Amino acid sequence: MDVYNQTTVTQFILIGLSDLPEVRYPLFVVFAIIYHFTLVGNGAILLAIGTEKKLRTPMYYFLANLSLLDIFCPSTTVPKMLENLLTEKNSISFVGCALQLYFLVALVGTEVFLLSVMAYDRYVAICFPLRYTLIITKVRCVQLTAGTWAAGFLNSLIHTVSTFRLSFCSSNRVNQYYCDIPPVVALSCSSTYVAEMLILVEAGILGSSAFLLTFISYFYIVSTILKMQSVAGKCKAFSTCASHLLVVCLFGGTTIFTYVRPSSQHSPARDRLISLLYGVITPMLNPVIYSLRNTEVKGAVRRALCHRARLQQM
Repeated sequence: MDVYNQTTVTQFILIGLSDLPEVRYPLFVVFAIIYHFTLVGNGAILLAIGTEKKLRTPMYYFLANLSLLDIFCPSTTVPKMLENLLTEKNSISFVGCALQLYFLVALVGTEVFLLSVMAYDRYVAICFPLRYTLIITKVRCVQLTAGTWAAGFLNSLIHTVSTFRLSFCSSNRVNQYYCDIPPVVALSCSSTYVAEMLILVEAGILGSSAFLLTFISYFYIVSTILKMQSVAGKCKAFSTCASHLLVVCLFGGTTIFTYVRPSSQHSPARDRLISLLYGVITPMLNPVIYSLRNTEVKGAVRRALCHRARLQQM
C-alpha cells in the first residue's frame, strides 16, 4: 500500500516486476540462471588469473577487478529481485533501499572508471610497447585501481546523501526492480532540483570524461594498429582491444542513457529494460566476451577448471 501525506516513509515497494504476476515463476528461473552464469563465469576468470602465472600482468589484473565488479554489481540487486518474485512481498526498508542504491551506484561508477583505466593500459601497451613496463608498473596498477574504487564509492556517497535528504511523504512505490537514483528521486514530495542537477552535472562530467578518455585512447590505438606492417600483429592487437571496446559500448552506453538525462525524459518501461542490460545482462556477458576472443584466458580457464575437477576426484 502507498504511504500518503503526513506519514513518513519507512519502506519502499518495488513494483518493477509486480505487473507481471502470470510470469513470476518463469522470470524467477530466468534471473536465477543468469545470476548463476554470472557468478560462475566471472569466478572462472578470477580462478584462471589467480592460478595462471602467465596471466599475472597489468591487463589481467584490471580484468580480475572487472570480474569482481561483475560479481558484486548484480549481487546488490538480483537476490532481492529473486526474493520478491518468489514471495510477492516486493517491499524493502528505507535503510535497505539506501544501502542498495549506494552500493549499486558505487559499483557501476567504479566499473565506468575501470573501463577507462583498461583503455589507457591498452593505449600504452600498443602505442608505447617498449616503455610499457616502465609506465604501467605494479605500483601504478594498484594506484589506478584504488583510485577507480575510491572515486566510484565517493561519487555514490554524494548521490546517496543527496537523494535520501529529500522528503518522502507521498507515494512509496518505486517504479523499478530495485532502488536506483531516478525512480527514488521521482517519489520525493520536496524540490528535487538540486538532486537532479547533481546527477546531470556530476554524472555528466565524470561519465563523459571517462568515456572521452576511452575513445581518445582507442583513436590512437587504431591509428597505431593500422600502421603496423605485420598482419598477425594487427589481428592480435585488434582481437585484444575488440573485447574491451564491446564491453565499453554495452555497459557505458546504457549507464549514460540511464543517468545523464532530464527526469522529464524518463520512461518507466524503457528504463526497466535498460537497467536489465547494464545491471544483469552485461555482467553475465563480460566473461563470454573476454574468454571467446582471448585464447590465453580461454586456455587458462580450461586448465583451471580441469585442475579443480581432478582435485575433487582425488
